[in-house]
Amino acid sequence: MTTELDYLDHLTRESARFSEALAPTAPSARVPSCPDWDADDLLWHLGEVQWFWGTIVQRRLQDPAEAEALKDERPADRARLADFYRTASEKLQQTLRDTDPGTEVWTWSSDHSVQFIRRRQAHEALIHRVDAELAAGVRTPLDPELSADGVDEVLRVMYGGLPPWGSFTADDAKTIRIKATDTGDSWLVRMGRFTGTDPDGTSYDDPEPHADDIDSGAEAAATISGSAADLDCWLWHRPTQQPLERSGDETVLAELDASIAPGIN
Repeated sequence: MTTELDYLDHLTRESARFSEALAPTAPSARVPSCPDWDADDLLWHLGEVQWFWGTIVQRRLQDPAEAEALKDERPADRARLADFYRTASEKLQQTLRDTDPGTEVWTWSSDHSVQFIRRRQAHEALIHRVDAELAAGVRTPLDPELSADGVDEVLRVMYGGLPPWGSFTADDAKTIRIKATDTGDSWLVRMGRFTGTDPDGTSYDDPEPHADDIDSGAEAAATISGSAADLDCWLWHRPTQQPLERSGDETVLAELDASIAPGIN
């Protein structure tokens, strides 16, 4: 990925489109992509997420428990939920604008910069805007460059991020090239196993995809291609607008499918 994105601009736009999609939607309308939620649950979720990260950055917190201790109860009705979301979203956007992106605060990643939060929250808003539109029964286009960056984040951060207590062993015979047909971006993904024991004592031995930092152009065992938006939605388990094209070793493709099936926590 070489494009320099204005994450704050995207965050502002996607947050507004999320709100616009939910405004005419009944509070009890189901969210097809999040079947346990109705529209108000979705509104609370994104409002809570944006409030949390706005608080982390504004107060320069190094412990998430400090933010959680400040959180209020969920508002009881749509009007107050909408007001909470609007206030939280505006606070996050303004706080990120006012803070040097190199500032260090707590994040769940090894990257503790505010720039990491800018990027993550732009994509959080994008994917939940899709959820809001699905609840409303509409779909509008996703920005191709932001979507391509979303694919990159999923493959190299959400799946590919490696904590200091873990290790990844790649099987170089099991490679998949993922290609965005509209932006020209591509990623060479290697299947392998993630192993390790986290600080809480939980042990892991799971299949995982990890993308190379740069696609070398080497021959891959399989290929998946589609628009950047459809690839991003697919990786986040949201419905695509058009079917993805898949070719090559079906066993490798099935292993990738199985590894991403549980979704991203």
